[in-house]
Amino acid sequence: MNSPLNTLDPLAVAAQDTSHTPFLAMLHTVPGLVTGMETLAAGTVPGLRVLHYVDESLLQDTVAHGTTPGHVRRRLVNYARYAEESGAQALFVSCSSIGEAATAAADFVSIPVLRIDTPMAELAVAFGDRIGVLATLSATLGPTTRLVQDTAKRQDKTPTITARIVDGAFSALRAGDRAMHDRLVLAAFSELAAECDVVVLAQASMAPVIEHTQDQSGGPTVLASPDSGMTQLSTVFPSKDS
Repeated sequence: MNSPLNTLDPLAVAAQDTSHTPFLAMLHTVPGLVTGMETLAAGTVPGLRVLHYVDESLLQDTVAHGTTPGHVRRRLVNYARYAEESGAQALFVSCSSIGEAATAAADFVSIPVLRIDTPMAELAVAFGDRIGVLATLSATLGPTTRLVQDTAKRQDKTPTITARIVDGAFSALRAGDRAMHDRLVLAAFSELAAECDVVVLAQASMAPVIEHTQDQSGGPTVLASPDSGMTQLSTVFPSKDS
């Protein structure tokens, strides 16, 4: 799906008074995340209206190149501009693989461009000196690992970071076999757990595995991006009670 899919008509949005309504744009590369992300966001910010852009090609092209190519970075800037022109108060990017492009896009707009995994990296550095990073795509492993490294550097910390790919998990998920994906991720987590104080699940699609990691008492803290990522919204949409 190479064109944005909007749940709200931008023209209709522009015609409405948005001055008192919290309005967020989200950019996804996996269509299946749309409903869950909107639910989480609405639970964080009462009355929130959400405009979704869905563009699977951003992830497909990043995976094909092994990194975010120039045309993907340019399109991220365009999506940020679309969000700004539609009246959104921020753009939330739910794909960690294109997180670095999202960071760069923020320089071209006046609204915040939020990476889903920024709070997760901050928590990982705060929770432990031995950090594991699990990803099902090498295109995600690099950006997430670098984000953790940069976060640690800003906090003047030097944790040991162990980064690993979960072979076969992404292919299983793409084929519709969520159960196989989760088994492979959990097996990789079990191997990494003894070496780490905290384990980061680099992709939002890996988040459901967290509940199964709780069966291993005494294990590391396990972090996923969706819940922690939403905490950023409080800075954009402060509570009326605060």
